[in-house]
Amino acid sequence: MPKNQLQRMLFALLTVVVTVHAYVFFSLYVVHGDLFRQLTGESGVLAAIRAMGGVPVFGKPVPIWVVVLVEFTLAYTLELLLGSPLSFRLARKCFDPATTHPVLFETAVICATVGIMCPAMSFLAAILYYDYGAGFRVFTLLADWLRLVCYNFPFAFFTQLFFIQPLVRTVFKALVVRKGRERAFAASV
Repeated sequence: MPKNQLQRMLFALLTVVVTVHAYVFFSLYVVHGDLFRQLTGESGVLAAIRAMGGVPVFGKPVPIWVVVLVEFTLAYTLELLLGSPLSFRLARKCFDPATTHPVLFETAVICATVGIMCPAMSFLAAILYYDYGAGFRVFTLLADWLRLVCYNFPFAFFTQLFFIQPLVRTVFKALVVRKGRERAFAASV
């Protein structure tokens, strides 16, 4: 897996690109879809979002692509600064990477990453996507945050463990091995 800082950044980029799209879809359709449809009277979630003028961020409607861009920027920053370094340290506290089977150690890293990133991103989402214009209350923010964690954690755990990380690892290996082969070929010519 990633062996240097550039590879770690590439791996984080690939992970965040897939993850952000999955979570924006999950949040808009599963978590907020019924609410959006009830507010607008529309039969579909996309039609409801269009009728609302976009997705509410800080109480103002913005296009979905802005939501994806904001989520991507926040998730990539958090992944580089907190998610990757802390998850590896947490996994190392439980398992020795030199003696533990790589699949077990990678699974521990994935679980630790979900344990760090899900509450952090859910907290940011609670700040961004819930309208506190009528008066900000800390307990309301905490309740919204815990509600989002309860929705997001099972989704995050299972998608990261069984779909996203295997996909990202396969793509990452293909990119890194291909570049390694190209360099070896160029050196031999």
